[in-house]
Amino acid sequence: MNKMSERRLVIIGAGVVGLCCGYYAQKSGWNVTILESGSSSRTGCSFGNAGMIVPSHVIPLAAPGMLSLGLRMMFNRRSPFAIKPRVSTDLLNWSLDFMKAATPGHVQHVAPLLRDLNLSSREAYVELETELGPVFDLKQRGLIMLCKTTKMLEEEGKAAELARGLGVPAEVLDAQAVAALDPGVTMDVSGGIYFPKDCHLSPDKFVNSLTQRFIEIGGSVVLNAEVTSWRSCNNRIVAAVTEAGEYEGDEFVLCSGAWSSTLAKKLGLRIPMQAGKGYSITLGEPPQMPEICSILMEARVAVTPMGNKLRFGGTMEIAGLDESVSHQRVQGIIDSIPTFFPSFSTELFVDKPVWSGLRPCSPDGIPYIGRFSTFTNLVCATGHAMMGLSLAPITGKIVTDILMGVTPPFDMQALSPNRYQPAN
Repeated sequence: MNKMSERRLVIIGAGVVGLCCGYYAQKSGWNVTILESGSSSRTGCSFGNAGMIVPSHVIPLAAPGMLSLGLRMMFNRRSPFAIKPRVSTDLLNWSLDFMKAATPGHVQHVAPLLRDLNLSSREAYVELETELGPVFDLKQRGLIMLCKTTKMLEEEGKAAELARGLGVPAEVLDAQAVAALDPGVTMDVSGGIYFPKDCHLSPDKFVNSLTQRFIEIGGSVVLNAEVTSWRSCNNRIVAAVTEAGEYEGDEFVLCSGAWSSTLAKKLGLRIPMQAGKGYSITLGEPPQMPEICSILMEARVAVTPMGNKLRFGGTMEIAGLDESVSHQRVQGIIDSIPTFFPSFSTELFVDKPVWSGLRPCSPDGIPYIGRFSTFTNLVCATGHAMMGLSLAPITGKIVTDILMGVTPPFDMQALSPNRYQPAN
């Protein structure tokens, strides 16, 4: 028997990050079990997101001006970014850590890391299309940051300059050039920034196809298995405890999205996290179909073609582990669409189902990937915020390298889950 296959890996969370970790580990010879709190009809962040793979996103969420922007928008119930005021020590500490990180120096330090992670993940998606087949609508057509005003176009032009300085191609286009790039949709904009390396796909199709292949190669997904606590001994995790029983393993990976921080606390570990709620609405028969995904910059709304459907998604609402739908904030998304795409009326969205999901946001805008120092067999893979889908494959490869004793070719100190642990 292959001795490697005798080693048991238990992954907490069957979202896109957990599945990618499980898939690459299973291929490397581990015996992988993924525990998922949801049922077969789950609809978490891995399913309703904008489906974008974004080498363009080299600026972290923790950037100068972001927290003040959230505070300014706090009382606008239709704004794309908000922090819901509430009495919470975790929120206060997260906000303080966010303010410390939101500096030009931090952006300069982590932008090359985000570039490398996203470009590597893009390559991995192309490989996965070969392995899984063309079943998840991967399109390598780029992304357009659509700007309604010349002021926004000038601001985004500075971000494009930063991206080009890091080797990420970016083109500043006027309205005529934008229309020529994607003639299938009528746009009322001043121009846009085109990032040709970005891609898009159908996230639900990707998760379903990867789940199927993971099971085909010997992996196991256990549904309705919410982890409520841990059993540990001598700085090692022995088992993940669920209401359905305990799951023992030689190694464990924590990737439970916005709920990861709660599970880490049960072990005395600190990975500061806030849930960033987002919404999406998908049209099955849009009046026009763009070929290229886009972001409506002033509205912060993502627009993604997915097969014969068109998805609109947005908002970053820091509101705790609350999955309820704010219909006013959803209306803010809907109202913004015709101002960019005149052929789309707000009536198209009447009675359309609204998806909501909670993104796991670290205070410095960088995911937590790596081993915890306190427990020698516990790896963390969470905190990807809006880049969970984009960074899932490279996260899976990094985690597998760690499990195999290989040093990943990235700045693992910046990604370390121990960076907010209190000093002994």
